[in-house]
Amino acid sequence: MTEKTGTFVVTHAESESAVVRDVDTAQVHTLSSNPGVEVHDVIEATVAPDPPLSVTWKVVEVDERRTIDLVDSDLEPTRQSVEAAGEADVGDLVRTERAGAGEIHVLSLPPAETESAARDVLEDVETVARAARLGAVRVEVRRSPEEGVLSVRYLPD
Repeated sequence: MTEKTGTFVVTHAESESAVVRDVDTAQVHTLSSNPGVEVHDVIEATVAPDPPLSVTWKVVEVDERRTIDLVDSDLEPTRQSVEAAGEADVGDLVRTERAGAGEIHVLSLPPAETESAARDVLEDVETVARAARLGAVRVEVRRSPEEGVLSVRYLPD
């Protein structure tokens, strides 16, 4: 195995070690030491296998470290998001690009499941990984339980 450079989300962190996952390939790397990261941090880094067994990895260089802000918004989804959900079947995901940069994901849900779906999105490390892939620094979750609409906005800086 050789060095690997990429974008990683931290899925587990302790004082002595950490686990990171490549946001593009989903490959998981257990780090033999913690380079000062916390769960849900995103790092642009180069990692290399630790000799002699190459079971764990070490961080060779960190080019960037950032945190993705996860916001449980009290705002309603936009009219455009509500309309997109209205055209989708329950359980469907509609993706739209934001003007400028970023992306909006709209889910059409049974109204009774909207709140639990919002909590799931906010707690899921995949939300952070998706934000990292999209270049977002903020994820805003909006919902309308009455209409069964969940809007997840991946926003750039």
